[in-house]
Amino acid sequence: MAKTSPAQFIAQVRAETAKVVWPSRRETVMTGIMVVIMTTILALFFLGVDSFFNAVVQALLKFAQ
Repeated sequence: MAKTSPAQFIAQVRAETAKVVWPSRRETVMTGIMVVIMTTILALFFLGVDSFFNAVVQALLKFAQ
């Protein structure tokens, strides 16, 4: 495999970067909003699961005494 010079590497990087289709501002904002919504939903879900398991463990500990 042939070695690439730093100048060739930079030229290749620029050529590949030019091919990238960047998202619009609207797409970026909508994706950010979806991330916040999904993170909130998952946080609430895991809070519920954790609370349930906490209640089960507390009941078992009370029962063991």
